[in-house]
Amino acid sequence: MTMSVPERNPGSEEKEEESEDESEIVEESPCGRWQKRKEQVSQGNVPGVESASLAMDTEEGVEVVWNEVFFQDKKVFKTVEDKMKEMFENLTQVDHPNIVKFHKYWLDMRDNHARVVFITEYMSSGSLKQFLKKTKKNHKTMNVKAWKRWCTQILSALSYLHSCDPPIIHGNITCDTIFIQHNGLIKIGSVWHRLFVNGKSHFSISRMFPEGGVQGKLNQHRDDKRNLHFFCPEYGSCEDDYAIDIYSFGICALEMAVLEIQANGDSVVSKEAIANAGQSLEDPLMREFTQMCVRHNPRLRPTAHDLLFHRVLFEVHSLKLLAAHCLINNQYMLPENCVEEKTKSFDPNGVMAEIIHRDRPRVQLKYSHVSPLELDKFLEDVKNGIYPLMNFASARPHPVPRALSMSQEQVEAVKTPTPEPQEAETRKVVQMHCNLESNEETTKTHLTLFLKLDDKLHRQLSCDIMPSDSSRDLVNELIHHSFISEEDGDKIVTFLEDALNRHRGSTSAITTI
Repeated sequence: MTMSVPERNPGSEEKEEESEDESEIVEESPCGRWQKRKEQVSQGNVPGVESASLAMDTEEGVEVVWNEVFFQDKKVFKTVEDKMKEMFENLTQVDHPNIVKFHKYWLDMRDNHARVVFITEYMSSGSLKQFLKKTKKNHKTMNVKAWKRWCTQILSALSYLHSCDPPIIHGNITCDTIFIQHNGLIKIGSVWHRLFVNGKSHFSISRMFPEGGVQGKLNQHRDDKRNLHFFCPEYGSCEDDYAIDIYSFGICALEMAVLEIQANGDSVVSKEAIANAGQSLEDPLMREFTQMCVRHNPRLRPTAHDLLFHRVLFEVHSLKLLAAHCLINNQYMLPENCVEEKTKSFDPNGVMAEIIHRDRPRVQLKYSHVSPLELDKFLEDVKNGIYPLMNFASARPHPVPRALSMSQEQVEAVKTPTPEPQEAETRKVVQMHCNLESNEETTKTHLTLFLKLDDKLHRQLSCDIMPSDSSRDLVNELIHHSFISEEDGDKIVTFLEDALNRHRGSTSAITTI
């Protein structure tokens, strides 16, 4: 019996070697969580970022982007250090399903240079620009429903940023800095590049870093002629506000509709080309929508919140979507896999609802008409932010909280054995229950709290509580030690108060909620 050994292609061996080289770890974060690789990535046109490499999050087991900004002059670095810390601290608190997540940052001072390193979410599916090019190459047109869904998601993110306190102005929205996932989820990147606006006092990266302070050109995005048409006429010449983002969004919406605004052989997309692209839209509402965004006078441009009410986007949400959001928002109150278990118990021939007509036969909706798989996918899409409910919610400021106990990492040449400073918890609690057990010999009650976070991490906490201990005190302690996020505080207080009241009024020694 003979065995044949398949011949190896020399070309494939070279590719494997290249792949191994790219995956080689070249640097590690001070805390050891983030591992930088050789492989460079493109995550849109991000001004000032000298290097963007693929990295591994060793805790979550996912790929992220390792971004670096270099300073030639360490004196300049020192003068803006406090402002940078303030800006990056705020960015770590930004949390929206349609915004690329900013994970972590640290400052690095060495003999020959100074730099800022920050870790962001990796968008592997590519930019909106790449998707539009592929669509055009395949001689396809943009689906109107997809266009509306994308516009809603982008405006949902912008409305969130602009309603923060202080407001966050993006300032670099192009089809290169908007990313699309394989499931249709849209995310805005490059949020960290710009500025915070607080009344009349504000600062931006271009103002923070004097010329020559940062290696490379911070305003290269303004000089990049292929993206010049995304920037409003007043860009850089006056106080920046939400209007510059609305103009850029309007150009993005127009490009999404027509796939590409033709430059007609010129290096720059002209105003005439933009006007012609707008006039080419067959739907008068889409045409009106985009024209409102790109008005020359910034004061006449609508807000992101107003645009969500425009006739081309606004719709009365279905009961199905409202119910899905209600279920997702209150998931922590429900048992794990409750939807799956509930759908299994339904009688396929059971009637969910009935519509009675006077002049024709009644219509019955049965459980067999609903696919459990489709329901699971729909709930997952709602959870991921593909179907936001922004277009009827009132505008309200979102505070950008300070990290509770976050101090800056002191970067060393090698990994330090010193543990990383404790950070505020940002993950949401999606499910919880507790056990309460009385001690007959003392007045103490033993509390065991089980939490499931939105990244599927399970956390079990236990302590002895006295009759004088309040639910608020317990929750404040959990927040202080970064076991739960500050946003979850109120709902856990209510949950614990209810559990304690039931337990104290029960004859049973153990109560499970």
